[in-house]
Amino acid sequence: MRTLPLLLAAASLVIAPATPARAVTTIDLFEWAVNIDGGFSSPLFGDPIPAGVNVAGFDTTTGLGSISVAVSGAGAHFVGLFVDHDIDKAINTFFNEFGSATGAPVAGESWEIDEPGFVFGDIFTNLQGNSLDNTNGVPAGSEDDVSMALGWDYILAAGETSAISFLVSETMPASGFYLTQTDPDSAASIYFSSTLTIRGTGGAVIPEPGTLALYGMGLGIAGLWGVRRRRMVRL
Repeated sequence: MRTLPLLLAAASLVIAPATPARAVTTIDLFEWAVNIDGGFSSPLFGDPIPAGVNVAGFDTTTGLGSISVAVSGAGAHFVGLFVDHDIDKAINTFFNEFGSATGAPVAGESWEIDEPGFVFGDIFTNLQGNSLDNTNGVPAGSEDDVSMALGWDYILAAGETSAISFLVSETMPASGFYLTQTDPDSAASIYFSSTLTIRGTGGAVIPEPGTLALYGMGLGIAGLWGVRRRRMVRL
């Protein structure tokens, strides 16, 4: 008879312990900062959010979502955003992560991945100086505390306006240039991308090749807002 084996098999299914589910990824934003034409602001550390910066779509706890920056005025401009995220910090610390860059930046777009400057990284200083260096200081194999920054150098003609969108998401972009921060222990990543739109008189979109320009020696539009306060040391 097969009745007893079937009953024993059914009982084993009932009492067998369930496989533990993977912990939900926790993403925390430690700091974000924006530079608009040399005016630098770090809102989570008490600085005001600059005029023209819209954070309605940005979660300042997780650091996920979008930040938009509107800039007008004829001449050269620089807009850059710095973000310092921690992935599953409570489980496996914040200094076990690495970064990567995918695709090629378009004309006028700059970027940097580095340790955020609490020990040796220069990304924070470079963003303040309009001079992101297009390098990855924390590649796979050199895991550390990761921060990322994206920036735009461009020129507006009289009557033109610009809109820059920065997006941090857990969804990988389908195309274009983007930065990635990965926690190898959690197998979790976040993605940082940006777009620039320039509009002429009447709102017509201006094609990028006719308006964007790289500046080899930097813009030098405006000096920094005084001496930066000493940055908080993480324990």
